[in-house]
Amino acid sequence: MSTILEVRDLEKTFGQLVAARDINVSVPQHQTVGVIGANGAGKTTFINMITGHLSPTKGTILFEDKDITGKPSREITGLGISRSFQVAQIFPTLTVFENMCIAAAIAHRKPGMFGNIMTPVRSAETTAAAEAAIELFQIGRYRDVTANALPQGVRKLLDIGMAVAGSPRLLLLDEPTSGISIEEKFDLMNVVMSALKTRKITVLFVEHDMEIVARFADRVLAFYDGTVIADGTAHETLDNPKVQELISGVRLKAGAHA
Repeated sequence: MSTILEVRDLEKTFGQLVAARDINVSVPQHQTVGVIGANGAGKTTFINMITGHLSPTKGTILFEDKDITGKPSREITGLGISRSFQVAQIFPTLTVFENMCIAAAIAHRKPGMFGNIMTPVRSAETTAAAEAAIELFQIGRYRDVTANALPQGVRKLLDIGMAVAGSPRLLLLDEPTSGISIEEKFDLMNVVMSALKTRKITVLFVEHDMEIVARFADRVLAFYDGTVIADGTAHETLDNPKVQELISGVRLKAGAHA
C-alpha cells in the first residue's frame, strides 16, 4: 500500500514555546488514523501544519510525494487535502443543498485570480456533487432545511459532507463527535466512516473519546508535550502504560477494542 502522507522531523515554535517537535509519521492510503492527547499536546498544531493553516518552523510534509511544506491552505485543499472543524463551518441561513453546492463550487473552482468568481454555484457539476454528498451522508430528509434549524448531529454530517464534496483523498477531522450526545455518537461515526470508506478517503481524526477511537481507528497516534509518544494499532496505543498515565487515565475494557 503506497504512502499518501509523510511527515519528517516536523517542528513548530512560537517564540520560546515549542508546540510541536520531532514528529515523524508515515500514513498509507486508505488508513483511518486516530489522533489523541490532552489539550495543548500538539494535536491541532500537527493538523494545522498539514492543512496549511500554520507553517512549520522546520521539517517536511509530503503529500503523495509532493512537498507541501508551508503552502497556503487553499493550495493544499486544491491538491486533495480537506478538513472539518470542531465547530461546524456552515452557512446557517442556507439550506443543506445550498451549503453543499457552495462547497462543491469552491472545491471545483478554476485556478487563478478569478477562479472563485467564474465558478458557478449551481452548475451541472456542483449540483451532482452536492446531491451525491447528501445521499452519501444520509441527510436527504434535511435537503431543503436551513442549516440553523438542523439537529447538532446533522450539522456535523453536513460539515463533513461539505469537506468531502470536492472529492479529497485525505480528510482531517477535528473532534467529529464534539457536542454529540452519548446516544448519537456511534451512529454518527458509523455514517461518517462508512461514507469515507465508500469514497476510499484516508482519514486522520482528532478525538478525545477513547471509545470512539478504539472502535473506529485502524491506528492511533498519541501526542504529549508536542510530540508523538505512541504510534500503533488502537489496541497497542490505548493499552500503552504511558498513554494511560498521561492521556487516557484509564485502561479500556478489552471489549472496547472489538
